[in-house]
Amino acid sequence: MTQIKLTYFNHRNGRGEVARLAMAVADLPFEDQRIAMADWPTLKAEMPFRAMPVLEVDGEVITQSNTINRLVGRLTELYPADPWQAAQCDEVMDAVEDILSRIVATFFIAGEEEKKKARAFLVNGAIPVYLTRLQAYLEQRGGEYFADNRLTVADLKVFVFLRSLRSGSIEHIPADLIDSKAPLLVQHLERLGRHPKIVAYYGG
Repeated sequence: MTQIKLTYFNHRNGRGEVARLAMAVADLPFEDQRIAMADWPTLKAEMPFRAMPVLEVDGEVITQSNTINRLVGRLTELYPADPWQAAQCDEVMDAVEDILSRIVATFFIAGEEEKKKARAFLVNGAIPVYLTRLQAYLEQRGGEYFADNRLTVADLKVFVFLRSLRSGSIEHIPADLIDSKAPLLVQHLERLGRHPKIVAYYGG
């Protein structure tokens, strides 16, 4: 039996959560190593690129969140076999990674006023662009899924991102931004949120 271990921070947002969620949805057993923020400075040097998530499969290590998502997607049958559908899945995951990276960069801004300005710049520019483009893709592809006419890791990547954005936990980014800019994405978020395995994973 394949031995899988995922190492990521002990929270339910961010880059490592997608693979966790995919394995939970597919009932794929794995070791879920959760790292407390306080322990990260001492563990950082052990990681290949000084970053997480890190996935270990039968003793072999792989890094980079979307690479991990694709591998986990194949292991769980949540990644398309058809090359074009796989490319559409990748495109959506990479788009989310693009905008997520811009948002994450603001966490390292020291001054509160500077951070507020940086996030306001994103709220009035890049974030709506990405939300409306993702909404257009979803609509073009039938309105329910981003690739292959079924649940894939692309849907889970969008779900985790939107769930974080809509939680209101990121200061200076309005929780209702998605509602006003991309209501079809809200429907996608809420529909996946009712998936029995996702409900169970989040303790609903």
